[in-house]
Amino acid sequence: MAEDFEKAVEDGLRLSKRLYFGKDRAVAPPKPLPAMEKPGTHSCLPTAPMVYAVIYDPAMVDNPDIPSYQPHVHGRCDPPALIPLQMHGVELEVDCCLDMALVRVVGSWRLHCVMGSRSCACRVAIPMGEQGSILGVEVEVSRKSYRTQLIKLEDNKDVEKPSSADGGFLKSNIFTMTVPQIDGGSILSISMSWSQKLVYSDGQFTLNVPFTFPEYVTPVVKKISKKEKIQLNVNAGTGNEVLCKTVSHPLKEVRRHAGKLGFFYESEIYSWSSMDFSFSYAVSSRDIHGAVFLQSPSVHAFDQRETFCVYLFPGNQQSRKAFRKEIVFVVDISGSMRGKPLDDTRNVLSEALSKLDPEDSFSIIAFNGEIYLFSTSMEVATKETVERAIEWMSLNFIAGGGTNILLPLNEALEMLTNARGSTPIIFLVTDGAVEDERQICDVVNNHIAEMGSKCPRIYTFGIGSFCNHYFLRMLAMISRGQYDAAYDADMVEARLQKLFTRASSLVLSNVTFDTLDTLDEVEVFPTQIPDLSSEGPLIVSGRYRGDFPKTFKAKGVLADLNSSVIDLKIHNAKDVPLDRILAKEQIEQLTAQAWFSENKQLEEKIVKMSIQTGVISEYTRMIVLETIGMKVQDGPNEVAKKGRPQKMADSENQRVIPLQSMCIRFGNLTATADNIPPGCEEPKLPEAAEMIVKAASSCCGNIFKHCCCMCCIQCCSRMNDQCAILLAQICTGLACFGCLDCCVSLCCSDSDGR
Repeated sequence: MAEDFEKAVEDGLRLSKRLYFGKDRAVAPPKPLPAMEKPGTHSCLPTAPMVYAVIYDPAMVDNPDIPSYQPHVHGRCDPPALIPLQMHGVELEVDCCLDMALVRVVGSWRLHCVMGSRSCACRVAIPMGEQGSILGVEVEVSRKSYRTQLIKLEDNKDVEKPSSADGGFLKSNIFTMTVPQIDGGSILSISMSWSQKLVYSDGQFTLNVPFTFPEYVTPVVKKISKKEKIQLNVNAGTGNEVLCKTVSHPLKEVRRHAGKLGFFYESEIYSWSSMDFSFSYAVSSRDIHGAVFLQSPSVHAFDQRETFCVYLFPGNQQSRKAFRKEIVFVVDISGSMRGKPLDDTRNVLSEALSKLDPEDSFSIIAFNGEIYLFSTSMEVATKETVERAIEWMSLNFIAGGGTNILLPLNEALEMLTNARGSTPIIFLVTDGAVEDERQICDVVNNHIAEMGSKCPRIYTFGIGSFCNHYFLRMLAMISRGQYDAAYDADMVEARLQKLFTRASSLVLSNVTFDTLDTLDEVEVFPTQIPDLSSEGPLIVSGRYRGDFPKTFKAKGVLADLNSSVIDLKIHNAKDVPLDRILAKEQIEQLTAQAWFSENKQLEEKIVKMSIQTGVISEYTRMIVLETIGMKVQDGPNEVAKKGRPQKMADSENQRVIPLQSMCIRFGNLTATADNIPPGCEEPKLPEAAEMIVKAASSCCGNIFKHCCCMCCIQCCSRMNDQCAILLAQICTGLACFGCLDCCVSLCCSDSDGR
């Protein structure tokens, strides 16, 4: 899909050369690539919020203000071309709290490339930052408005079937939505919001918001005012001083309190931002520290229990000792891992082994339908052993066979049974789903019951969309481990490296909060508290009834095996949108529990939480409400702020436009069994080949009902693109001699000869 989108934008930029603006310059395509730059490295994917005109008929492309003579264009664009619209204003508002950022972009775009007498659809594209989650989009244009809304999955039975053109995820971090039938020359006012993670590294948080606008979205008319506005609020959560490190745009500090900062920037500009908005800051503390947020529910919240959020920061003491590591790497080498996923995994593991200390120990288990052991016991990470392991991986990491996770996991648990003076870790990497996933979780649960806090932490990493990410998350949750994923093949190496760094940098183990047991109806996310790593904060949240303790302590074990007790201050978080900050993580953890327990009540709870906070879940779906002749009173941004659940529209002035499912679901056993690589879908045949298949199924199928025609069709559907094109060309050549006409006249006519 991403490649098709890029090609459509390239076609749109070529079409935009038809535009003429009198004495002003014509819209120019992107600057030519430098001579030394390889072709194909330039990307037309959006690097900032963008809007595109969807052009099927190239004849409609013209300046709506100054109609000009245009040579007639024959034919249609199929698939349609995408012409980037000119942007007239943009505002960026970001609220950072703990390890999350809530981002809102408001902008105005003009349909400058379609003549005033014609109309076309416009496609909104929103690239999001680290682990972004779309929260809502609102569009207003000439007596019509559009807004996204979440509904329960079962509530869409009466809704028309969604089309991929209406919207969905272009990639895992790029959301798109199509607004239908906009008149040429119209102004679109759009508000879009999403959440994303702050990156934590070396004791500081970094925010990075996609905000790089290409030159061709700048209006060509010089007299048009172009205003850029940025507002940033930071709440570090503690009373410690916040130290600003780097900033990409000229922000002015307007507010500073203990642990809180406010910045503002507004300016008339000649061209839009040519770099992403980035900001990094650190909390001044060398030691482990943290605090507790308390918040009462809103009047409209479905859960009227109080909310708490406990967070621990590792501090920036670089000399702090980390735990001795005993790690077993369990790596999927089934046939679907062939190519880049397995190559990237091997590269990360080779680098990870090279970073182990001499007193650390490790082993490697490769698996498909069988298991392949580097060693039957743990090996000390000497230089020679590491070199031998890297050579072993190059010989044994050969993709092939099926997927069996229970067998290697049992072997890894057995290897780490006698771990002493360390926190044992199993590092599981897979791209597939298996039938016995609940049984695997039961096995780990039983192991935890026997070993208690000495049980290995399981760090799980899922690749692509065919594996059951909720199984992997559940496996990590019950073992006090961590979970991460790469849905796109180009993200595997970076995200896998990050997860290993987090797993190998533990500074506080067996964390407990004893006073939580004194609360009534307490619910904790996650249920098993993971260890604290120097590569990221630890956040534990939940709900309760009763009086929260006046004092609160976190207890754990340091790397030198001494106990540690940290006093945490308690704050009433009146101005912190805790429900929106915590929603994504809580929903995903609850979904893992609902999958494991097959609990329908949990599913209903997830639905309510998803609709209330605007965060998509497996049990809800997103729709677009089109309202004609009236302004939408409460869009998704306002609803989320007020905490009021959204209701399904019921008005003659409103139309429901469904979007494609944006869920990852619970694994694909069929794709795993067939060893389909991550990201691969059923190949789409070229148009000519599709026509041949359709003709064959209707024509030949009527006359040769008992022959192998349909088998031939199925065979054709599995051809690669080159073979399909060749077949289409051959059949087209035969058509020139009247063969197809003969077939139609002899085979496809009815009994009357018509």
